[in-house]
Amino acid sequence: MTRDEFATLIEEALTLIPEHFREAMRNIAIIVEEYPPAEILTEMEIEPPDTLYGLYLGTPVTERPWGDGNREPDQIVLYQGPHEEDAVNEDDLVAMVAETLIHEIGHYFGMSEEEIQEVEEQFWAQQDGEGD
Repeated sequence: MTRDEFATLIEEALTLIPEHFREAMRNIAIIVEEYPPAEILTEMEIEPPDTLYGLYLGTPVTERPWGDGNREPDQIVLYQGPHEEDAVNEDDLVAMVAETLIHEIGHYFGMSEEEIQEVEEQFWAQQDGEGD
């Protein structure tokens, strides 16, 4: 899949994430890279067969001072290679990208891993319900 095709897929995945996430996001750039750098995997203690699908780079909203402004956009980096390698088909790929976006946007909002997991579970329950 080309980078442009993956970018189109990201746009589709964004329509699947919770609406309140989409509406509350401000000043975030979504960047696509082929694979996570080895130094990031080492730093995060991620070893094969595990991988990294995405990464949030920025300051969570909950940690910003009241008058915070005029800053460079926070970034969500999506790693195209691991997504493509682990997806069963294109529909699965869209859902995987949406889940990664949910997870990284959750970090942007300062949510705990448990809170993010709850949103992800709701997302998958909704996805499973659409096939009924």
